[in-house]
Amino acid sequence: MPVPILLVTGFLGAGKTTVVNHLLANADGRRIAAVVNDFGAINIDAELIAGASDGVVSLANGCICCSLEGDLIRTLSTLLRRDPKPEYIVIETSGVADPSDIVRNLMDPVILREAPLETVLCVIDAAMPPSALDDALQRSQLRVADIVALSKLDLADEGAGVRMREAIRAQRVPAVVVDAKHGAIPSALLFPASDGAPAPREPGPKRPAEERFETLSWTSDQPLSLPRLQQAIGKLAPKLARAKGLFETIEQPGRLMVFQFAGGRATLAPGEPPTEGVPRARIVFITELGMLSKAELDGIMEACVATG
Repeated sequence: MPVPILLVTGFLGAGKTTVVNHLLANADGRRIAAVVNDFGAINIDAELIAGASDGVVSLANGCICCSLEGDLIRTLSTLLRRDPKPEYIVIETSGVADPSDIVRNLMDPVILREAPLETVLCVIDAAMPPSALDDALQRSQLRVADIVALSKLDLADEGAGVRMREAIRAQRVPAVVVDAKHGAIPSALLFPASDGAPAPREPGPKRPAEERFETLSWTSDQPLSLPRLQQAIGKLAPKLARAKGLFETIEQPGRLMVFQFAGGRATLAPGEPPTEGVPRARIVFITELGMLSKAELDGIMEACVATG
């Protein structure tokens, strides 16, 4: 039996990982394989989803997580050879990826026969201004979508969802638009029952690659001062598109904190205990090219390290 693919796309910080987390936590007996394609030297996404940073991780509910290393087709072929074979494959794209390129790869005849692309889901941050959809990459992500999920409605004002829906409609996107509170989307939309493989789809014209973002990674073997970190993020915020990380603080020793920054908002949540031999702080910063130098970043972040 063919294994249908759900492709999850969306801009930096839109909430893709939250959607994938929800799918894995609410698999309802489905064997789901999640392929995480993180943009950065430190695979923070895989750690948040699976509790491990490399390889294939088996989850208690029968799902697995796999970090995308190298060629997508090769990764899919490896998953399809597993026993038991997954029933569904979810691919989370990088926030800076043009999904039309990935769709084009998935039209490979061998993959299409064994793992057809069933659904493309685009996650949109409803709290951002509708004018953000004028971005060329955002439009490309919307254009290939079958379903558009509005995330972060709890962080937006009352009319944000309506305004974003109107902006999406103005883009003449034929996709179904749904709310995705806390990453929840009706599974019937994402995994429709089907007796046959979906027909090949046209990904659209290939756009020239645009080197628009760069990733800067910062690590420390020492715990961080939370007040100093808050000051540092305040200085860095105007230059950041996204940041994600794990770190221990002197205020709460023995536990990692999960740090997220997107859309000008920073959040912290408790994580797992630190692992012996692994840096006490690991943070990935994504910024537009030329906005932030490594020297400036290091200077700001080193001030967060606990001393004495």
